[in-house]
Amino acid sequence: MKKNKAGFLTRMIHAGSFDDPWGSAVTPIYQTSTFAFKTARQGAELFAGEKKGYIYTRIGNPTISALEKSIASLENGFNGIATASGMGAVSTIYLAMLGKDTHMISTASVYGPSRGIMENHFSRFGVSSSYIDTSNLEEVEKHIRPETKLIYLETPSNPTMQLTDIAGVVEIARRYHIPVAVDNTFSSPYLQNPLDFGADIVLHSVTKFINGHADVIGGIIVTKTEEMYRRLRPVMVAMGFNMDPHQAFLVHRGLKTLALRIDKAEENAFTIAQWLEQHPKVAWVKYPGLLSHPQHDLAKKQMRGFGTMISFELKGGLAAGEKLMDNVHLALLAVSLGGVESLIQHPASMTHSSLPREEREDAGITDGLVRFSVGIENVEDLLEDLEQALEKV
Repeated sequence: MKKNKAGFLTRMIHAGSFDDPWGSAVTPIYQTSTFAFKTARQGAELFAGEKKGYIYTRIGNPTISALEKSIASLENGFNGIATASGMGAVSTIYLAMLGKDTHMISTASVYGPSRGIMENHFSRFGVSSSYIDTSNLEEVEKHIRPETKLIYLETPSNPTMQLTDIAGVVEIARRYHIPVAVDNTFSSPYLQNPLDFGADIVLHSVTKFINGHADVIGGIIVTKTEEMYRRLRPVMVAMGFNMDPHQAFLVHRGLKTLALRIDKAEENAFTIAQWLEQHPKVAWVKYPGLLSHPQHDLAKKQMRGFGTMISFELKGGLAAGEKLMDNVHLALLAVSLGGVESLIQHPASMTHSSLPREEREDAGITDGLVRFSVGIENVEDLLEDLEQALEKV
């Protein structure tokens, strides 16, 4: 069976691998900055693009290429572009797609730095942006301008767990010839494939679910077409956003257990979300797997599972949330997400603190919102830890 026709778990293990001349069972770490040419002619052909091969690790490297091909296979895309961080992936897309006097539409409750870099830095060079409720398709179309060159979605969004209908946005974008990019970090390729719904670009912070062990920073872009790939990759290379070979090796190793980790953490998250929803001290819970989630039906249509991320608010607001976070013992009080360990944090004062209060509230990020990234611990232990912390609220 061809690797690109195999099931997800098989591709998760084998896609991107290549025959190592020494027979290594795993992709070796090509920890080198430069590659020697056999002849001057070969060097000239590689620089001219007439032959495939490697020149310099900023441009390409076998270990990095293996990871790029692997994730591209899982996302059903043309090829991947690995970057040194998730923000390297975001910056590559912005730089390639936007310029002076252009405009971007994006999800209001998008990852904080993805919004911050646009409003604080790209704006200095004449790029404008509209951060809106992309779950409302009428709002998306209403904000399109003649100079709109990119629609950038995050679904589920960070940290409000709001979903956007990818196919619905793509249908609108096609009428105006606008590319659509989707940050798929919260779902991973295991639970959602935006390219299958018509998106042009999908990206991930591989720091999160894809690596899954809280020990590597990295990002990746996957394009639907070769044309888009050729538009984005030269920008990554020119800006020096490339991933390091050792990073790529570690991420590729983590990727091989992606589905197994998510299956267990998602099972835990569903149990915890149901428990929190019934707790007398909890005001509300946002988890796509709950019937109470306003886009539960869209989640069932667009995703293969509901994920491991929960947002909730205590009835005591910010003070109660702080009390809870200061008293949990098992979940780590830390940012990031998607690892084997459970993490809890307060977006308004941490990951989204760079946004003005009014903008945070417009995006649904209330002062009392708590974000919980559920890990693979025994769920009974996680519930016991939450219960003892809530008793102190």
